[in-house]
Amino acid sequence: MKRPNRPKPPEYLSESPPVPEPEAVELPDAPVGEKDRKDPTRYGDWEGKGIAWDF
Repeated sequence: MKRPNRPKPPEYLSESPPVPEPEAVELPDAPVGEKDRKDPTRYGDWEGKGIAWDF
């Protein structure tokens, strides 16, 4: 079964304004000894089947 065509918006509505680009954010430096260490929630220490857990 074919979907019906999408309805056209009313003529009096203007187009949506463009979405602004987010500003760049500077991340703080990692604590001493943590720069070379992988994030445990992303590399399997606290993650199972794609779900992060901590207890």
